[in-house]
Amino acid sequence: MKIHLVSLEDGITATGFRKFAAYAEKINPDTRTFYVGTQRYRSMWKSFVRKVGEGRAFGAPEVEEIAQELAQADVVAFSSMTGYADLTKELATRVRAINPKAYTMWGGIHPIIYPEDAITADVDAICTGEGELAFAEWLYHFENGTDFQKVSSFWFKDRTTGAIQRNPFRPLMSSAELASMPYPKYGGDEGIYEPRKGFRPVTRGDYLANNGLAYPAVWSIGCPLHCTYCGNTVFIANDPEYRKIRHSGVDYIIGEVQAALKVHPYLKTVLFYDDSFLAISLRELTEFATRWREEVGIEFCIYGIIPTYVQRDKVEILTWAGMNRIRMGVQSGSERILKFYKRPTPIVRIEQAAAVLAEFAPYQINPSYDIIVDNPVETRQDVVDTLELVYRLARPFTLNIFSLRVIPNTTLEQQMIAEGFDVEQINENYTALRPTWANVLLYILMVWKPSRKTFDRWLLKVRAYNEPQPSHPILILFARIPWLIQQGVRHLKHGEFSVITGYPGYILWRTGVLKLIKRLFSRKLELPAEKWAARIPVEG
Repeated sequence: MKIHLVSLEDGITATGFRKFAAYAEKINPDTRTFYVGTQRYRSMWKSFVRKVGEGRAFGAPEVEEIAQELAQADVVAFSSMTGYADLTKELATRVRAINPKAYTMWGGIHPIIYPEDAITADVDAICTGEGELAFAEWLYHFENGTDFQKVSSFWFKDRTTGAIQRNPFRPLMSSAELASMPYPKYGGDEGIYEPRKGFRPVTRGDYLANNGLAYPAVWSIGCPLHCTYCGNTVFIANDPEYRKIRHSGVDYIIGEVQAALKVHPYLKTVLFYDDSFLAISLRELTEFATRWREEVGIEFCIYGIIPTYVQRDKVEILTWAGMNRIRMGVQSGSERILKFYKRPTPIVRIEQAAAVLAEFAPYQINPSYDIIVDNPVETRQDVVDTLELVYRLARPFTLNIFSLRVIPNTTLEQQMIAEGFDVEQINENYTALRPTWANVLLYILMVWKPSRKTFDRWLLKVRAYNEPQPSHPILILFARIPWLIQQGVRHLKHGEFSVITGYPGYILWRTGVLKLIKRLFSRKLELPAEKWAARIPVEG
């Protein structure tokens, strides 16, 4: 059976797709993987200069070129996020026209969160849940000529009548099943699309351009929160068990990173994209930390942090193990807006968590906090409350400022429609902010804390999203430059090339300069052996 898998997203990070691709290759060796994408958000500089709506356009010639290659298979499986839904539909239609015998299906985030839209594509099936075991069951029946249309976590569409069979969800994979999966595909035979050139092999340069010297990983799956702006709300609605944290054992994640290092020896950082890494118990994190330091020995960053799970013991043991950066979701300083997002995090708890993270900043790149702006529901006071919280937060820190984008079929979309607001398209760049005075202040507060008197005077000019207000495109540009320089210097001092992408980091690694930089500037947290060893039996 010849199977073609194609990921459509920004870049080639594709952590979920890579897990699936490795499993598909295991059960069907004649499987090829392809990547089609536009922007690369991992680059600090590109995210700085990119404008709303900017990106590679896919016209009819590009669609034809991509489809011609994909269609040369018995099974063509697409994986995409909502921002690539329209392109996926175009490709599916063209693949069907080129090779009517090919069985086509669509998986990934979009069919899970918005199956009603995905099933309208010219595909035979969509996968509405975790795909690995469901796909294996489907493939078994498909190859043996038995009834595959009863497989759970799939919707099937009859080519002749258009009738849709909506099957129930398969139970989520257990921790043991997660541990039985092969390591994600991170190298080997892969193709990447270039306009007017078609697909070519993925090179080391492609990995460096997308991830720098970093390896993207996901150890745990699940999130206890139910934030309305997040696609996890749909996952939880499909199966409430998604609230629970599931993960493979420490053996698996250590082995996964070691396998990646064999293929890409230049990797110097692992980026954990888990939704709630610190929800893992202290006992498990201590085992992870001790073995990571002994058996892996490179630094790592944790992106998915919920303030209520920030505990000093956990942050300390992870910093000792090599955690060089941490990213925490704050989103707003307004209690009203946090309730609107259904994010039950008391403001005081956010401040307490930030104080803990600031304590370990001397051993790390400064902690970063996510803030959502440009929300039409916010009043002027809501905007001021966010600025006040940022002003009070323990320093040092940096901010990841995102303009609100609404994912279709989420609770937030329903809320915004109920409020009478137009829903912005998800494919617009969420890092392109409106040049309001409030957003200018957020950039200023990252690099400088003004006097209370000056700050109060600045707050007088703040307006809500829907209020008439001056636009400051030049000012916000100049306000972002110190932030860009500050972040670049911090990452360079730590020898951390995950947002400074491309060949510069690789050249520094290859020449040995990176090791010298780290020796000059790095500062490691050391703990007495009896201190961390005593924590192993402790439950978090």
